[in-house]
Amino acid sequence: MNIVNARLRGREGLFQIALDGSQIAAITAQSAEVSASEGDLDAANNLVVAPFVEPHIHLDATLTAGEPNWNMSGTLFEGIERWAERKALVTHEDTKTRAKKTIDMLVDHGIQHVRTHVDVTDPTLAALKAMLEVREETRHLIDLQIVAFPQEGIESYAGGRALMEQAVELGADVVGGIPHFENTRDQGVSSIKFLMDLAERTGCLVDVHCDETDDPQSRFLEVLAEEARVRGMGARVTASHTVAMGSYDNAYCSKLFRLLKMSGINFVSCPTESIHLQGRFDSYPKRRGLTRVAEIDHAGMNVCFGQDSIVDPWYPLGNGNILRILEAGLHICHMLGYEDLKRSLDLITDNSARTLHLGERYGLEVGRPANLLILSAPDDYEMIRTQGHALVSVRHGEVLMRRTPASVQRG
Repeated sequence: MNIVNARLRGREGLFQIALDGSQIAAITAQSAEVSASEGDLDAANNLVVAPFVEPHIHLDATLTAGEPNWNMSGTLFEGIERWAERKALVTHEDTKTRAKKTIDMLVDHGIQHVRTHVDVTDPTLAALKAMLEVREETRHLIDLQIVAFPQEGIESYAGGRALMEQAVELGADVVGGIPHFENTRDQGVSSIKFLMDLAERTGCLVDVHCDETDDPQSRFLEVLAEEARVRGMGARVTASHTVAMGSYDNAYCSKLFRLLKMSGINFVSCPTESIHLQGRFDSYPKRRGLTRVAEIDHAGMNVCFGQDSIVDPWYPLGNGNILRILEAGLHICHMLGYEDLKRSLDLITDNSARTLHLGERYGLEVGRPANLLILSAPDDYEMIRTQGHALVSVRHGEVLMRRTPASVQRG
């Protein structure tokens, strides 16, 4: 199968992409627009990109909002309380059914790589066992990384360390953490050292919910970054949320950025979730409650956007469309300058792939997997301006999804 009349990011002109089975066989320039042959795909002068990536979601909790109670305050901590109530009702099939339904939503919007955090503060590890099955059963749709996520803490939850170790033994790909939720500062620091030891020992990646609070004294990011630096693990480590950075003073942040750059860690921001959950204790002026996405990006560090939640105790909306998150994030993070807009898709493609440590399993290059999208616009700017969509999703050389754009008739 060939894709003709394709535009590629950062390159002028039109291109043809030849797929040989499950690999990209060739990418060649076209001198002019051509007609698509039978069995080929016509990009119609629009962008072809590698698949969208969802770097941060909680598939075990999706589609549970209001069960049994709604999060009425809209705070992070009430969300955790509501989830504790819902967790008591979780069954194996319930988790799998909801997760698969959500994965279908993600696939419909061009996502083929997903990192999901799965709550392991449960003596039975029921959600994890269900999600391990989902990972295998949905391989034809997505590549799924599973984070062993201690929602109620490692040190402050009974048996938390043992559960984390057991989760990795069962097959979790990534070691998680939540140091700001531990009962004390000392426990938070101890949890980071433990999870980094566990990841280093087992070869797992790391993704920590870090400083997801408006408290400017929550400074576990410096601990995580230093642990990553001294162990030489930065490329394998991700700090998610880090929203307290939005409340740090500039003097401290200046020092912190020096360490962050040296550490080489990755960052995930979930802008719609954070703008909803944070700033809840402010009257006015009211903080945005996000990390310093633009500053991290402009400093040359790796940052990307994730959805975090879809209809769960923390966020009552969502439909799997990460382009919606991108547009909202660019607005919220003051990143509507033209230079940012011209490369905005980085925040849901290349940067996210780097965060997931996908390496040569990702990207539009000869010899790499034939996984790609045809978009509805010719460049990043127009994708944002027109609120564009993924029109075709190709996985392993086969069409996974097609979308027919809505048409408007006047008169």
